Amino acid sequence: MKRKCALEALKYIQDGMIIGLGGGSTVAYLVEYLSQEKKDIQVVTPSYQTAQLCLQYQLPLLPTWSVDNIDIAFDGCDEVDLNLNALKSGGAIHTKEKIIAAMAKQYVLLVDESKVYETLPFHHSVTLEIIPESMSIVKKQIEQLGGKVHMRSSKAKDGFTMSDHGNFIMDASFQHVKDIKKLNNDLNNIVGIVETSLFVGLVTSVISVDDAHVRVIK
Repeated sequence: MKRKCALEALKYIQDGMIIGLGGGSTVAYLVEYLSQEKKDIQVVTPSYQTAQLCLQYQLPLLPTWSVDNIDIAFDGCDEVDLNLNALKSGGAIHTKEKIIAAMAKQYVLLVDESKVYETLPFHHSVTLEIIPESMSIVKKQIEQLGGKVHMRSSKAKDGFTMSDHGNFIMDASFQHVKDIKKLNNDLNNIVGIVETSLFVGLVTSVISVDDAHVRVIK
């Protein structure tokens, strides 16, 4: 299904484009297909793994800071709904992903059908990149919004997980969210939060696949 999804995405890419590529195995297949097709494109990516793959397959890379306009960007997600709200919590690179999404004329999510919901269920937490000094006040204000907070950590590292920018990663779990836009605004108004993994108003379409079908949600 991931290969099928990547092949569908390939149809949207034309010579001369600057494209954004996120992380994950579906994007990895897309990198492989782009190399085989020998498309005349340039790539920006928030993912070190995808950057390494692009180098391996000899796709030209641009640093994200050097561009202000991207023709089309592709990424995965943990959950997406029919209103194109999405959660992208797992990789904790959502700040860099949002920068690319904001520059992209089209921001397309590549998913299997099991990740598509009528409205976001918030089975996954909202991941927050926070300034370290703000940890206590952010925790307090998240709890006032009805969220349950825990700091992300790893067995491979002592202390808290840190972002590529040296900030803390915090996970906030919410249940029974009635107004996704309001939650997004409330989170964005908390001082100390750099960015959240809740994507509202950024996704332009979703390519969803199952064993038998390809569906495009716009």
